[in-house]
Amino acid sequence: MVMATKQENRLEERFRLWDSNGNGTIERADFEREADDIIARLGAQGTPEADGLKDAYLGMFDALAGAAGTDKMSRQQFLQVAEQEIIGKGDAGFAAVVKPTIQGIVTVLDKSGDGEITPAEMHGWFAAIGLSPEVADSAFRQLDTDGSGKLSVDELVNAVRDYHLGRNDIPLLGR
Repeated sequence: MVMATKQENRLEERFRLWDSNGNGTIERADFEREADDIIARLGAQGTPEADGLKDAYLGMFDALAGAAGTDKMSRQQFLQVAEQEIIGKGDAGFAAVVKPTIQGIVTVLDKSGDGEITPAEMHGWFAAIGLSPEVADSAFRQLDTDGSGKLSVDELVNAVRDYHLGRNDIPLLGR
């Protein structure tokens, strides 16, 4: 399957963000570093929720690296395996590979324990990934597809899916 340009560009941006040391490959340590950075920015270090988020990030790496048959993915390997394991499998791919990480993020952010994200909690997430409160407010309005005033894990998974499929332009990757 040949990816559309917007999809490929978004996956390339994801690769660039994960390749935090700029060595041209993404490794388990890159995912661990991103998880640790987000956890620190959210002030959640040492919590069971933070441990769950880190496990989810590492699980995502392990799933992709396992499918690629390597413990270090080049840009091309990452693009190929992301297309194969996530994009190409549609909802099932996003559910299997991406949803656990989103669930981990929601669990860390969800101060009320209701399993959903409020606008204030969304501000915390966007601040953690380097985006402004104004962007968070706009994104929240676009993501709240059921109009409940809260975001469910499924709404967030659908938004990430739609972002990578080029159906929305909500800045979900951060800087």
